[in-house]
Amino acid sequence: RVVSGGNDALVKIWEGDTGDEVWSLKGHSHAVHAVAISEDGARIVSGSFDNTVKIWDVVTGEEVRTLSGHAGHVLSVAISADGRSVVSGSRDNTVKIWEAGSAERWQAVTLRGHQSAVWCVAVSADGTRVVSGSADN
Repeated sequence: RVVSGGNDALVKIWEGDTGDEVWSLKGHSHAVHAVAISEDGARIVSGSFDNTVKIWDVVTGEEVRTLSGHAGHVLSVAISADGRSVVSGSRDNTVKIWEAGSAERWQAVTLRGHQSAVWCVAVSADGTRVVSGSADN
């Protein structure tokens, strides 16, 4: 499967072999700038210009959770291999590491250090490291 986000505020899931649209996921109120899919293909994470990160169920197309806390557009997202951590980078110059504490509550650690927007984030395969990229020096 292929996942895309767009200026129409939608996250779309496509069948990779045929190009057919499987789901059109509605929930963001502004452009979706970043998407990632979990290693097992069960979850999608999206980041939007509405300053939120959303987690979606690939099978049902349902929104599982909204993660709020950035003060600027979310420009990048990543999900750990085990699906229990989500990382987001924002125009507010921060990286947030969201951890699944329980089914209802996710905890966020905010990393401050960039002097400019965070354009890319990634999580190492073993989940022990997070990297981020920015236009700062």
